[in-house]
Amino acid sequence: MNFLNKPLAFIKRDFLNEISYRLSFIMQIFGILVSILTFYFLARLFGSAVVPYLKPYGGDYFSFVIIGVAFSNYQEVAMYSLSRSIRDAQITGTLEALLVTQTEIPTIILSSSLYSFLFTSLRVIAYLLLGSLFFGMDISHANYFAASVILVLTITSLSSFGIISASFVMVFKKGDPITWLFLSVSWFLGGVYYPVAVLPAWLLKLSYLLPITHSLEGMRMSLLQGASLPALLPNVLALLAFTFVMLPLSVLVFRYAVNQAKRDGSLTQY
Repeated sequence: MNFLNKPLAFIKRDFLNEISYRLSFIMQIFGILVSILTFYFLARLFGSAVVPYLKPYGGDYFSFVIIGVAFSNYQEVAMYSLSRSIRDAQITGTLEALLVTQTEIPTIILSSSLYSFLFTSLRVIAYLLLGSLFFGMDISHANYFAASVILVLTITSLSSFGIISASFVMVFKKGDPITWLFLSVSWFLGGVYYPVAVLPAWLLKLSYLLPITHSLEGMRMSLLQGASLPALLPNVLALLAFTFVMLPLSVLVFRYAVNQAKRDGSLTQY
């Protein structure tokens, strides 16, 4: 079990850092509740009216949007967790010490984001529990195995973009403006707040070039309609394609960024 020592050390470090800011934790829980209430009352505007675009997802806008908002959190943490970890290590002066150890680059990438993904999973569970227990969200027919497969593929496909963002931070010592743009476009075109079917044809084509579109589609169909993996095959194949193409490429880009920073002697600069 020695291979778990380093990831567990990263998780312990991030957990100790997180609990030192207890108010932040409480505010996040409060933010989840406010978000749920906002969309609950917004959904009441529709009343019992049947919205054709929501029929494939059971017709309930509240359930549709809560899953979109909850699981889009994975995109944000995938895009920002590693770059924030790298930036913090630059500022505290621990980056160079980390990179001169025997720790492999993939291990650093995985371990630096583990706690963020675990904490985000707790946030998602909170969304689903509150929505189903107190606001009538129906996930009684959910296919959790299919949803788990979609979730794993979501994390792997989206993490590649976060690794590239961290590479930018490694070399240029500042945030990546492309990340903010990518997130904004994903929230607009990815179907977080509304079905992508409402988009014009040319925007609809663009939306399918984003991993989040296939992720949320698969999540909603598996959790709200109990769809099986064969039924979700288009979404699974799309996320697999993003993973197999972008993930190895992003690791190579990050490795290059680390080597470039070492050659420039800028690991201790921030």
